[in-house]
Amino acid sequence: MAFVRNQWYVAAYSAEVGRALLARIILGEPLVLYRTSAGQPAALADRCVHRHFPLSASQLDGDTIVCGYHGFSYGPDGRCVAVPGQQRIPRTARVSAYPAAEQDSLVWVWIGDPERADPGLIPRAPWLDDAGYTTVRGMEPLAARYELLVDNLLDLSHETYLHGGYIGTPEVADTPISTEIDQEQRVIRVSRRMDNAACPPFYAQSTGIGGRIVRWQDIEYYPPCLYVLHSRVAPAGVLPRPDGTDPDGFHVEVVYAITPSTETSTYDFWAVARDFAPGDTDVSAFLHDSNRTVVLQDVEALNMLERVIAAEPPGTQELSINIDTGGLAARRMLARLAEESACLPAPVP
Repeated sequence: MAFVRNQWYVAAYSAEVGRALLARIILGEPLVLYRTSAGQPAALADRCVHRHFPLSASQLDGDTIVCGYHGFSYGPDGRCVAVPGQQRIPRTARVSAYPAAEQDSLVWVWIGDPERADPGLIPRAPWLDDAGYTTVRGMEPLAARYELLVDNLLDLSHETYLHGGYIGTPEVADTPISTEIDQEQRVIRVSRRMDNAACPPFYAQSTGIGGRIVRWQDIEYYPPCLYVLHSRVAPAGVLPRPDGTDPDGFHVEVVYAITPSTETSTYDFWAVARDFAPGDTDVSAFLHDSNRTVVLQDVEALNMLERVIAAEPPGTQELSINIDTGGLAARRMLARLAEESACLPAPVP
């Protein structure tokens, strides 16, 4: 599948972007990220126009990156402001500058025509920056195409088999899903409710719930980059409120930013925000380590799957079933977005 351009992608957590130069590759494009003296994130192409030395291996002087090879210097807008040994700066001495925005403790970059970079299009994950939630987070590189991670996250039945002992129980695979595709808002929703499920260690040890539970998994995927799992648990037998809405319980917002790096590599940003035990560092450490273990299990499986797919003969078919409804809808939506971005005029340099 072609990359989806003219979209916002997560390049880093806010805490990662500072006065040190940070290198990332997004949609095959090497970027250097930093924060200006005014605190604004900046993103430039990570290669000097002179001899293509990586700017991420250079120095920051004020708001200017000074190339560590020959001293060409660039402002946050990508324009060259100094050339060694001469006063005249060549007209073409500039690097691409990518629109950058900060929202919900994430730094987003726009890969495409900068004239279309509307920050209002960035999907929200407000729990990550909400004082009412406590968040643990991380990022794991994936040696596999990003579509495999989209498939993985939209079909959580794999929790039963791949993540048993952490987050998976038999009920996840046994419970049917409901799927909703909102073409206008470009969001895919997949939901599952388990009324009498075993409580996996992920929740038993973090909430203190014992015995059977009611468990909700409500997924929202905003192609191409943002995935949110609204996860709730409550003791089994807890009845809905009089108005028919779900009862109070323990709420966890699991957020993934799925950022393609190259055709066969992905940045897997993950975060777990909870509304319980806010000051409990032991719970935070447990949820961090448990979720990272789950993510690494996915990484191992998807890296293996990427190698299998790469070795398959052309025309090899796969089988899909009911649980794949959300993933198949995501594939179609991503294909349409890629086609739309390919049809747009190229930006003027």
